[in-house]
Amino acid sequence: MQNDTMNSQNPEAADPLKHGITYGIYIVDDEPLIRDGIRMALQDDYRLNVFSDAESALDAMQTDTPPDLVLLDVGLPGMNGIEALKIIKKRKPEILVIMITAYEDIETVIAAMKTGAHDYVVKPLHMDGLEVTIHNALDTIRLRKEVQALQERCLRENAPFFIGESNAIQSVMDVVKKVAASPDTPVLITGETGTGKELIASTIHYYSPRFNGPFATVNCAAISKDIIESELFGYEKGAFSGAAGGGKKGLVEAAEGGTLFLDEVGDLSPDAQAKLLRFLELGEFYRVGGTTKRVVHTRVVAATNKHLNRMIAEGYFRKDLYFRLSVINIQLPALNERREDILPLANFFLQEFSRRLGKPVPSLSPPAESALREHTWTGHIRELRNVIERAVIVGNADVVAVEDLGLVSAPETDTGGHMPNQTALPPLTSEGIDLPRHLQCIERRYIQNALALSDGNESQAARLLNMNHHTFRYRRKKVLG
Repeated sequence: MQNDTMNSQNPEAADPLKHGITYGIYIVDDEPLIRDGIRMALQDDYRLNVFSDAESALDAMQTDTPPDLVLLDVGLPGMNGIEALKIIKKRKPEILVIMITAYEDIETVIAAMKTGAHDYVVKPLHMDGLEVTIHNALDTIRLRKEVQALQERCLRENAPFFIGESNAIQSVMDVVKKVAASPDTPVLITGETGTGKELIASTIHYYSPRFNGPFATVNCAAISKDIIESELFGYEKGAFSGAAGGGKKGLVEAAEGGTLFLDEVGDLSPDAQAKLLRFLELGEFYRVGGTTKRVVHTRVVAATNKHLNRMIAEGYFRKDLYFRLSVINIQLPALNERREDILPLANFFLQEFSRRLGKPVPSLSPPAESALREHTWTGHIRELRNVIERAVIVGNADVVAVEDLGLVSAPETDTGGHMPNQTALPPLTSEGIDLPRHLQCIERRYIQNALALSDGNESQAARLLNMNHHTFRYRRKKVLG
């Protein structure tokens, strides 16, 4: 067995491909003349490790810095090259492998390429041709590394991150990372309002190969059902009264090469559902009033707090669309189901709002920590964020006290789903109370409970509180954000 290591004598060689990078190459061949010939041709430009058998090369990959490229002979003693190729691609799929073969083994090598070989060269070797093959392979590696570096920089500068130490949220993030790598697969994110569905959607986008494309979002519940179709798919000149003279492209086109996030997808009109289904199935659509077929490449991530199965049974949502959207279904846990994440999230929000307001970052007092841990978070992460923002604004010390949080026990419901006559209110003492603050907390609790009782339907929630829809939406935005 032979294992020779040859470091480049000129790591900054003037190969324009390398851009200052010294690439590592393994040469694995049992013929000394071939090993030495390849080594002499490449030693000035690359870091070389030379092996006479596959076993020693595989051992070196486990203990040393892995190579960028492997030149691997098919007809090795012991483990042959095809077997070694399968192990390399399983352990280190990012490593490129060029097979070295005798003429009569070409069919074997072509079959091996289907399992991961990048290219092959045929004995007797011609060094000029071998160097061109190596150059092309390393160019692929260079481009891959440049894309990876760009993505890492983009992630550092722009990517969201989901704070959580609980098993529940770690399981979610495991799925997110896996689905992110599949850039065309539709994803459906379900969970209650305030659990972080849009954050998960943007995380999927930034960790996917589409990270450098746009991340377009639309709240389907906030757009009139009469115009949602034209907002999504655009329209042509004269498509309807008031249409812009030159027409307009929709959000599907605006998200070309990136991700389209459809929040509250359960509020889509039947016509928009049909058009979205066609787009998901065929990747094509027509603008409103148009006759030209358009094709774009966009990943669709949808989210809802509604029970789509119930809506399907009642005829409000298409079953076939549901199955197309939910190729991957990510269910976000409620904050009350991941209580070990409450304090890490609270501390993160303390830093965020202190930095934004130009204040020193306070710490949480032990009673405040206990109150946060024990509180029932009907508004989930969004409610926690609002509570901490308030604490940073009204607090005057370097420690957050319980009073700074403004927490009021959430009104409980009886078995019939109605609010009891009495709710937990702070007592009025000789020191007085902050009535506006407590009234706001009470209002927030009733709005949250009304939304919970109505499954997130604003119109129903407004009726429960004897408000009109517009007033309810304004008050919800004011107290919940």
